[in-house]
Amino acid sequence: MNLEGTLLAQSHFPAAPASVDVAVSGGPDSLGLLLLAVRAGLLVHVHHVDHHVRPTSTDESRHVRAICERLGVPITCHDVHVAPGGNFESRARSARRSVLPDGALTGHTMDDLAETVLLNMMRGAGVDGLSPMVADPSKPLRDVRRSDLHYYVAQSVFVPIYDESNEDPAFLRNRVRHELLPVMCDIAGRDIVPLLARQASVIYEDRRWLERASLPDLGLEIDDVDCRDLRDWEPARLRRWLRARLSHHDADGTHPPSSDEVDRAMTVIRGDVVATELAGGARLSRSGQRLTLD
Repeated sequence: MNLEGTLLAQSHFPAAPASVDVAVSGGPDSLGLLLLAVRAGLLVHVHHVDHHVRPTSTDESRHVRAICERLGVPITCHDVHVAPGGNFESRARSARRSVLPDGALTGHTMDDLAETVLLNMMRGAGVDGLSPMVADPSKPLRDVRRSDLHYYVAQSVFVPIYDESNEDPAFLRNRVRHELLPVMCDIAGRDIVPLLARQASVIYEDRRWLERASLPDLGLEIDDVDCRDLRDWEPARLRRWLRARLSHHDADGTHPPSSDEVDRAMTVIRGDVVATELAGGARLSRSGQRLTLD
């Protein structure tokens, strides 16, 4: 099997001739995704987001348009404006999500999955954060290695766009990619990216089981349960229920509470305090043995 056949076998595309939206920045990851989606027989509609951060961003939009014209696929270009400054990656990601269609395919690879596991680990994530992208239909290249994808693109007639920000150590993901992962591989004496991906899959299976086991609890609203009963729950069960009940929603999506917020909520349930403030302007309080979320 040639490289293209191997990559298609590793990919998780829907069955042809499904219609898909594909996010294409023009870099080698997203360009590889586009080429593979076309070869998989999908009806592709490309979406390109211009953040207007670099002086060359308009040229990059024209470059992606030219690729789409050559491939014979339609393209929609979206203009967003993200000011330079702190938390740029997060703000740019939110801006992209606000204009991309729901379920748009992205070029995240197994290497991105491994990096995300490590980033989430450093932020103190639980099982959800340690099993990202697994079974996510919008990440069809999650079992593809980045180096293989880049080689595939390099063998094509198309030239990817080089984004110098991918080398900037000011961004934490770049330090994980270029510094932390190589050191971990050196210490382990092996390529740990497949190991992290396999671990994420195992954790995902446990996570799915926990989700099924907690389904009856999810029908209970915050004021449905007596705190005396909640105090008898296993901590893992109580934490999972609190994470679901205390999630807040805004224009950027749904945000679960932090571990610290869950800990503070548990002090309310135990009766150590009568109330605590939460993200999103919420307040959890207890009157008698009943909770109220305002």
